[in-house]
Order: sequence, then C-alpha cells, then structure tokens
Amino acid sequence: MGYDLVIFDNDGVLVDSEPLANSVLAEYLTELGHPTTYEESVRDYMGSAVHRVHDLVRDRTGQQLPADFDETLHTRTIAAFEQELKPVPGVEEVLGALTAQGIGYCLASSGSHDRIRVGHRVAGLDGWFEEEWIFSAQDVGQGKPAPDLYLHAARQMGVEPARCVVVEDSPLGVQAAVAAGMDVYGFTAMLPADRLPGATGHFGDMKQLTGLLGLEAGLGM
Repeated sequence: MGYDLVIFDNDGVLVDSEPLANSVLAEYLTELGHPTTYEESVRDYMGSAVHRVHDLVRDRTGQQLPADFDETLHTRTIAAFEQELKPVPGVEEVLGALTAQGIGYCLASSGSHDRIRVGHRVAGLDGWFEEEWIFSAQDVGQGKPAPDLYLHAARQMGVEPARCVVVEDSPLGVQAAVAAGMDVYGFTAMLPADRLPGATGHFGDMKQLTGLLGLEAGLGM
C-alpha cells in the first residue's frame, strides 16, 4: 500500500446517488424554464456544488434562479434518496479491506453534510464513517474543481497530500485531486475513462479498487 489515506468522493462512489440527483436537478431546472436533459445535467453539474448550477444558469441566460432553489432542490433530492438510494456495489468490501489493514480513509463531497448523512443512513453506510472523517464543500471557500476540499480533508486527517489517493467519478473531482497534488483513481461506472482525463488509473467495478490499492479483500462490518 503506497498511501496513508484514501479519500473517497461520495456521490456515485460510495452511494449510487448520481442518477437520482441528476434526474431531480434536470427535472427541476426544466420546470423553472431552463430546459435540461439528464445527460446535460451529468455533463455540466456532476460532482459540483450547487453554486455551479447558479453560476452556469446566470452565465447562459442572464437570469437568477429562485431564492429558494437550493432548499427546494435539497428537499426533492433527499425525498428521492429516501425512496431509492443504495450503496455502490462492492464499496463495503473496499472499506472492510482498508479497516482490516489499518489504512486511514475519509470522504470529501460537494454535497452538504445533511445530504451526506441522509444518504449514508438510507444506504446503510453510516457505520463506516466517523463524524470527523466526513468533509463537505460547505467546509471550504471553493468546491471542486478547486483543490481546497481535498487539501482540507488531508490536513484535518493529518496526512501530506502526496501520501493521499482520491477515488473520484467526475471530471471536476479528478481535476480537484490533481490540483491538490494527489493521485486519483477514476471510477467509470457513470462516465467513460476518456471523460476523466488526468486520473492515475481507471476502474469500472468497485471491487477492482482493492487490487489497484494493493489491498487484500477485507471483511465487511
């Protein structure tokens, strides 16, 4: 194992939330008069904090989204999560391997703390993450693709960036990890490898990650 800390993105890496979240976002933007397909939502917003939605809509149309946009989007997204959210297949085996071998891990997500916690509760992952191992774009000045969130996570966990490896599934997240001076493995369940340029390596099945990290398969909790 060549790393002291594994930093996981959350949406699409730990919980299978990207299809749900992007469907909700595309539908809501369309409802507000900004026609957006699911594919366009994935292309433009996957892996980003909600301020990017405001920025792109304003840049493209000159219009502001409603003052209650964030709250309404959050409510609709959480409702979708409560009904359907599942863990990414194989992720508990990876977390078990890290735990069994004493390798530190945490998560760094563009989502809010509340969204992360609800998602983990529904998906059954809440037992894997201590409170102090969870980091959100809410904690820093700039979200992905800026390196701030990953650097903050490394600093709080007491590990140098060069000793960290990130697991990401979005172009913005890969950019953030590279900018932070960290290796990053691109998970291609949602997007092909050519949409994740700059990654140290790519994998399409979460169970492959143990091999990429040089871990033996671990037992679940």
